[in-house]
Amino acid sequence: MSDSVKSEKVCVVVGVGEGLGMALAVRFAAGYKVALIARSPEVIGKTAGEIKSDGGIALPIQSDATVEAEIASAHERIKRELGAVDVLIFNGGRRPMGRLMDTTPQVFEETWRLHTFGAFLWAREVVPEMLSRCSGAILITGATAGVRPWPTSAAFAPAKFAVRGLAEVMSRDLHPQGIHVAYVNVDGGIDMPLLRKFRPDAKDEDFLKPSAIADAFWYLAHQDKSAWSHELDVRPFKEKF
Repeated sequence: MSDSVKSEKVCVVVGVGEGLGMALAVRFAAGYKVALIARSPEVIGKTAGEIKSDGGIALPIQSDATVEAEIASAHERIKRELGAVDVLIFNGGRRPMGRLMDTTPQVFEETWRLHTFGAFLWAREVVPEMLSRCSGAILITGATAGVRPWPTSAAFAPAKFAVRGLAEVMSRDLHPQGIHVAYVNVDGGIDMPLLRKFRPDAKDEDFLKPSAIADAFWYLAHQDKSAWSHELDVRPFKEKF
């Protein structure tokens, strides 16, 4: 983090794991007090420690993004310890692989609940205060599967199509009321340990850098109201589309 915290504004990153979630938290910690949300404590604890050691303010919270009561509790803690939420980043990370007959009803439902239902629940938590201020931003991480799915995305693609639809509904509803909603289509593999394991021969240039994607989120969160984007594609320069 190159800059110290510049304001009292608050950013919440839901879904902080190794890779993009961590990069988003670190990037926004340059100008916000940041809440880091995940079901497991390891990465959020480590990342929050790094942000604090660099002069930032970070609050790690272990919470399930599909459980309404846990979301409400996390939000209350954020308001109490950091303040009202200015930016919500929903970065659902579950990515099961499987064709129709390989995908169980349980996996299908769990994937939808994380990517779509979770975004819906978190948005309902933060939007009322954003509406009262006529300002705020909600940014949602998308994927190629939400635009152009493979046959092995029987659970993931419908979930991403759904959350993309939710983002557009919220944009049409909330943009005129001062709340910026945007969907980021991450079109390509993100450079992280798990993907490197499955693609050991890939070059650095074949992946999206998490820090570069985080810069795109930062750009969206700070666009002038006269030129808001609803949807943004990010992909490696080599990626076909």
